[in-house]
Amino acid sequence: MSLNDTPRANRPHIAIFGRRNAGKSSLINAITGQDIALVSEQAGTTTDPVYKSMEILPLGPCVLIDTAGIDDEGTLGQLRVKKTREVLEKSDLAILIIDPTLGISNFEKNLLKSFDQQGVPVLGVLNKIDLLKDEIEELAKELDLNLHPISALTGEGIAELKELVARHTPTDYTRDSIVGDLLSPGDLCILVTPIDSAAPKGRLILPQVQTIRDILNHNALALVVKETELPAALASLKEPPRLVITDSQVFKEVSALLDTSIPLTSFSILFARYKADLKAMMEGIKTVENLKPGARVLIAEACTHHRQEDDIGTIKIPRLLEKQAGGKLDITWYSGSSYPEDLESYELIIHCGACMLNRKQMLSRVRKAREKNVPIVNYGVFLAYMNGILERTTSNLTGRGDRI
Repeated sequence: MSLNDTPRANRPHIAIFGRRNAGKSSLINAITGQDIALVSEQAGTTTDPVYKSMEILPLGPCVLIDTAGIDDEGTLGQLRVKKTREVLEKSDLAILIIDPTLGISNFEKNLLKSFDQQGVPVLGVLNKIDLLKDEIEELAKELDLNLHPISALTGEGIAELKELVARHTPTDYTRDSIVGDLLSPGDLCILVTPIDSAAPKGRLILPQVQTIRDILNHNALALVVKETELPAALASLKEPPRLVITDSQVFKEVSALLDTSIPLTSFSILFARYKADLKAMMEGIKTVENLKPGARVLIAEACTHHRQEDDIGTIKIPRLLEKQAGGKLDITWYSGSSYPEDLESYELIIHCGACMLNRKQMLSRVRKAREKNVPIVNYGVFLAYMNGILERTTSNLTGRGDRI
């Protein structure tokens, strides 16, 4: 996989924040060397976050995000500010850009508080030094933040800024591997991949593709089969596989075909470990066990896709949930990169595998659930429990340097 092929969700996210016309869009263009973002002297040109996947050496593949001004006004302006603040939840590093002609205001000071609350490291940037050069020390003192001087117009200071970005971006924005730390070179993994009707024609879904690549990156062997071909695959082997990874929707069929001595898990459970907090997801099962009719449940998916007749989020999981509860439930569905604000009104959250979210954003969702005392599980953990194999599918996931 080339650097350009690295999925967006697996790249560190570096977001640029500041007031309108501080030079956010000009800065992202200067860093990328391309006219990615629309630049205008009219305030409020950027309305929605603009994402650019690129490479910053020595950091490597990353995502730059240009946001709307935090001082936007009016009804639409406040909606844009809300979108900007949502970006913070997925940011691994924040760049706060200051316009010396505007000075420091409560907008910047409140943003710094938000960065601190979210645990997001921040780089301060003073733009437009081609116009003013003498205010750096005074503004830095007022903001209590080191300010790196640049000119997005002339390019002055941009090379140094790239080095600072590489130096200050956390390297633990995601785990080292999806499954590779559980394997040794030469180990065989069987991946059971039903043909998902929601996937684009002729393609596997993203978690399957990423897991296959991770296995190959760790010099292990990947044997990919449909559930109907699993018996033939097992019969062809001289030795049992080191691990079987299956789509959670066929847990029952795959578990019945495997000897209990063969470790079994699912793509979704691996992604709970890779992107989120598997321990928290497993604790949420206690609420599933005691679910009662009428309970309010949120089913959250990180992406939107065409719903099929047997859709896992809208058909299969609700059916199993209501069977477990013994009656009808009040179920709400939420799709996309945003997240409902009234989490406290729910008794349980069931989340997808989050292959389209980065680890920072998924952990932010888990943290929000904890703050509202709402248990959270993901699809794989829930389906393993409903099939009576939760312990089996999670007990073998302690890898090198890992703690569940």
